[in-house]
Order: sequence, then structure tokens, then C-alpha cells
Amino acid sequence: MRVRAALVVTVLAATAALAGCSGDTSPLPVTPDRPRAVATTPAPGGDKPAPPACNPRASLRPAGSLPPPGEMPAGSYMATIQERGRLVLGTSQDTLLFSSRNPFSGEIEGFDVDMGRQIAEAIFGDPDKIQIKVIGYDKRVSSAADGSVDIVADTMTANCERWADVNFSSIYYEAGQKVLVAKASKAKSINDLGGKKVCSAAGSTSFENIGKVEAKPVAVAKPAFGDCLVAFQRNEVEGISTDDTILAGMAAQDPYAKVIGERFTQEPYAIAMDKKHPEFTRFVNAVLERNRANGTWKRTYDKWLGDFGPAPTPPKAQYR
Repeated sequence: MRVRAALVVTVLAATAALAGCSGDTSPLPVTPDRPRAVATTPAPGGDKPAPPACNPRASLRPAGSLPPPGEMPAGSYMATIQERGRLVLGTSQDTLLFSSRNPFSGEIEGFDVDMGRQIAEAIFGDPDKIQIKVIGYDKRVSSAADGSVDIVADTMTANCERWADVNFSSIYYEAGQKVLVAKASKAKSINDLGGKKVCSAAGSTSFENIGKVEAKPVAVAKPAFGDCLVAFQRNEVEGISTDDTILAGMAAQDPYAKVIGERFTQEPYAIAMDKKHPEFTRFVNAVLERNRANGTWKRTYDKWLGDFGPAPTPPKAQYR
């Protein structure tokens, strides 16, 4: 019997709801001013179209070198941000190591937040000229698409369905789905949990992926990953499955938990932006390209994720 009831309040106070992950799978609603433009191919033997054919990792190529900070090209969206005086970043406040609220300073910090700060620095010469807007993980696509934020950096997987609604940057982090279990568990991977209850957030690709596992674990949906953690600590489920980045944050807070197995999905994280400003996507990609080359990406990794081992080679940019 796992006894962790005393940890529930502590963990929830630190993590709130543990949103994020590979995200909601619901598309944006189709409206007269936003028709859904997705290139599809006919499905063999049926009327339902096949998923759109695309390379979700391929973004828009940077247009030359970066302009000096404070000298954004006239008429560009970067100039609009510069005139406003701040970059608006949409992210969560409860994904430990990527975007979580520091309980001592009250500031939201992490790997994803630093991605945003680096873009602010490229525009203004000052990484602190940033406004952080906390958004629900199910609002990430809509927040980028409707312009209520300039960028969304929030453990967000780039996929073809989302490309229909937003532009993505080149990939800045490679994640993948694993499973968290009790330290006393003999399971080595999710394939050892056949017939066992495994929790994930309702509407997430993580939840869908559990149903595709050959061993057939029983997928249990909860509104958010904080609810999954409570269910796990109450012995209502055998494990939790989502991106390894989020599970690492959970395991760091629960001494009775561990993350097991190899990644069984690929979750390439990218920054989402409004499709109406392709020049901004190209600018962001130029910032990411520079930071891969000059060691900024590695320093960011070491700062937030260095406890998990040496920094890997940053994801190589792919362009359309």
C-alpha cells in the first residue's frame, strides 16, 4: 500500500494543476472569420479525410541576419511589439522546470520562460521587457491564434493539426511520453501495466497515446495532471503518463515516485505564434538559430535541466 496522503497538499500547493504536456487535441472552432484551412487527402475506402500531410518540424526559414535590438524593421510585427514596450508570453505557472511560479519570489520561471526572455532580449536588448500571461493548456492554440499573446512557449508539441491554426517556430526541445509509477513498482515500462489504470489529462494527446499501447493499460482521464497526481497518491491509479519533462517535475516533488521506460512517442516542442505575422515566425527562428550556435541553448538547458545529465545537442532546425 502506498501512503502519500500527506504529500498531496504539499505537491498541489507547489504545482497547482500541472498543465502543459503534449496538449489538448481539440481544434479551434471554425468561424466565418477563421475557416479551417487544412490540406487533406482522401482516405482509402471512406469519406473521412486522412490527417493532413505535413512535416510539423519544418518551420519558416529566417530571412537573413537579425536586426539590432531596438531597431526592428518598420511595418513588421516586431516593430509593433517594440512600440508596445513588452513581449507578451503565454505559458503556464505550474509546469516545474519549464514554467512554474517560484514560491519565494512569486516569479514564473523555467526553460520555456527563458525561451521567451531570449526573444524579448533580441527585440529590446532587455530580457525583462516581457509580460507573462498565464493561460490554460487547452487555450494555447487559441491564445496564439487570436493574438491575445505574442508567443506561446508551454511544453507545446508541434503537429500538423495545430499548424492549421498557428505558426510554429523550429523545434527547441525534444520530449517524449513516459510513465510515472511508485518506486516500489516492478514495472519497467508502460508495457508492464497492461490492464492497470494509467492516468492522463482529458483531451490530451498523452491520453490518446495510452490507448495505443499494445499491452492495453486502462486509460483514466482527469481534468488536469494535478488531479492525476492526487489519484496516484490515493492509489486510485497505478501510474501517470505524459511527456517526460512534466513527469520529471512530478517525480522531483514526490519521493515515492519514479519515471520508467524509454520514450514511446516523440513530442517536439515549438513556440506558437499568430499565422498573420510570418515575418515574426522567421525572426523567432533566427533567434533560436543564433542561440543554438552561440551556446545559449546549452546554458539554458544546464540551468533548468542539468540535474538530469549533460545537455544533449539542441534540435536541428528544419525549414520549409
